[in-house]
Amino acid sequence: MIVSGIPLAQYAVGDQTAESYAMVNLVEQGWASQKEVARAFGCSTRSVRRYQNRMDRGGLPALGRPRGYPSKRPRVSHARERLVGRLKAQGEANKEIARRLGVTPKAIRKLLRRIGWHDPEPEQCCLPIAEPGGDPKLSAFDPPVLSSTPDKPTLPDEPVSLSFDSDPADRRMDRLLAYLGMLDDAAPLFPSTAHVPHGGVMLALPALVDSGILKIARNIYGSIGPAFYGLRTTLITLLLMALLRIKRPESLKEHSPEDLGKVLGLDRAPEVKTLRRKLSRLAAFGRAADLARALARKRVEDRGAAMGFLYVDGHVRVYHGKRPLPKAHVARRRLAMPATTDYWVNDMTGDPVFVVTAEANAGMVKMLPTVLEQVRGMVGERRITVVFDRGGFSPKLFLQLVAGGFDILTYRKGASPRVAKSKFSLCEGAIDGHTLSYMLADHDVRLLNGKLRLRQVTRLRDDHQTPILTSRRDLLPVEVAFRMFERWRQENFFKYLREEYALDALVDYDVVPDDPDRDVPNPKRAELILKLQQAKAEFERLTAEYGADAFMVAEQSEPPSRPKEAARKQLAKKMREAFDRITELEKRRSKIPARVPVAIATGKEVIKLDPERKFLTNLVKMTAYQAESDLVHLVSRHYKRASDEGRTLIQSALASSADIAVTGDELRILITPLSSPHRTRAIAELCKELNQMPVFFPGSRLRLRFAAARLESPRKRTIL
Repeated sequence: MIVSGIPLAQYAVGDQTAESYAMVNLVEQGWASQKEVARAFGCSTRSVRRYQNRMDRGGLPALGRPRGYPSKRPRVSHARERLVGRLKAQGEANKEIARRLGVTPKAIRKLLRRIGWHDPEPEQCCLPIAEPGGDPKLSAFDPPVLSSTPDKPTLPDEPVSLSFDSDPADRRMDRLLAYLGMLDDAAPLFPSTAHVPHGGVMLALPALVDSGILKIARNIYGSIGPAFYGLRTTLITLLLMALLRIKRPESLKEHSPEDLGKVLGLDRAPEVKTLRRKLSRLAAFGRAADLARALARKRVEDRGAAMGFLYVDGHVRVYHGKRPLPKAHVARRRLAMPATTDYWVNDMTGDPVFVVTAEANAGMVKMLPTVLEQVRGMVGERRITVVFDRGGFSPKLFLQLVAGGFDILTYRKGASPRVAKSKFSLCEGAIDGHTLSYMLADHDVRLLNGKLRLRQVTRLRDDHQTPILTSRRDLLPVEVAFRMFERWRQENFFKYLREEYALDALVDYDVVPDDPDRDVPNPKRAELILKLQQAKAEFERLTAEYGADAFMVAEQSEPPSRPKEAARKQLAKKMREAFDRITELEKRRSKIPARVPVAIATGKEVIKLDPERKFLTNLVKMTAYQAESDLVHLVSRHYKRASDEGRTLIQSALASSADIAVTGDELRILITPLSSPHRTRAIAELCKELNQMPVFFPGSRLRLRFAAARLESPRKRTIL
């Protein structure tokens, strides 16, 4: 052993006495601390202290331990194995059995381990159970007392799966049954485990179950065939991956399958290839649109009050592959790039409700009727105000939407008369907890030669006027401005999903045939128009040159010379040729159609990216975001800075570790302390809110119960 180039000790490998002596010398001489020595020799700090104490009491001989069982220590004979097993089956504790036999509890534990004893029910090793009259701190898992009448029994909404395995860490029997085609989905089995990485993500399960995605998917897809990882397990895996910011299936390589499996109730979570196969199998059904509509209807039923104003906007997903896809303008890059456009519908709070993929990057004016037709099927006949930006500005479209029972709210596009400053007045109000103050002018405008009459509310700020058009006449001007400016919630939603959920990430690069009869601008006509513009520019140049020459001749007193006269005639000839070319090009342009089918325009096979798998992952991310929003709403009553830090708090709680224990018919989750006491207290209150919901872990009869631990000392935790 050499320290700083100085040899301090030499001993044979396996000489425990010499090694212990070297460890003690390192500490005694000040070369290293107990922790550093323990780390270097691969033992615990407690072992180093034990060696020091032995050295102090008995010197070097005390460091050597004689072979065999320690003298004067009673043994448990093999004849007592049946007695220990019988007492254990009667429920006796290890300490009581050790007292009766005159041995230590450690000896009883070793004997039980040697004979292969297993408790009939999982032992609550991590989470203390509150006994009657016990410590009131341990009652965090107890259900709240809502009334004096007994609670009605609740049953899980999801079908309960059966398992033929008894060990949660060994699921060989269920995997065999799945291989033989006799199992559609593995049942969740949980061991009592401490410090499960990412165990806090189970806080989102009540919100995910409440969203109805599991029940709706089961009604739509039924089953994805015999499998150990069935439909329910696949969906839960995708949802929890999104909440844990595992943004792509390939990112699963960076996480332990065993650790993620403990959260799912499996021996190991599905890995990259398995998950991609499950997605492909779901996409093969072609039912993602049905799933989207059913989820939206469920969201509208649960949050109908937030559907008074719906925000519609398009999000462009840039494509970086080699396929010839249609281009779209990417505003954040100010470029036209190959891309796919999705149109999202968000409610008043900014949460997503519905998403539609546009055909060939169709614009807002073309897509709005299609989107709102589906919205009408979800919300029924109620009056809805649709909020969108200038991309959807079209008076003809406004007339169509108003006739269809929708109200509109949008910016006015293009040049419009400025409003006199004398028309503006200070408007104040309080909406949704926000105190507002705007300089506004309110008056009516007529469009389409008087066929369409709308209300215009104009905001004045730093001599800049922002006109807003709406068909709502019952709203105060300050609310019209507020609802229009709240459109930035949707922009923030896109930014958040791009960064946190990888909204723009492609799931696969597969392509499918596109509609070959879809009409597009005729490229031949576009080429002809370009030539016509060039011919007109040439004619204008020649005309300007001829006029300048004629002016100079008129100013001169002497007649022009023969060379100058010849140059003028040559210039006039070029002008006649340019004019004839313009006439010829205009005749050719009139004979060429403005739009043709895309198959004729390109002369190639028309393709597009396969939308099904991307649509499915968008729905998963949308549902995960909704669950996150629901948790933020629940914790906002217990966290003062929820408006600024609510999502950060929930994200930290979901990513934290947790203790998991099965007690009877309950699955108890103890969240580890967060970075500060006030954040831990907020999560503890959130756990109490969630415990009021009778939610079962999907596929089991285990009711979910949550609590948050408070760190009192490095070795002691209590439940808040």
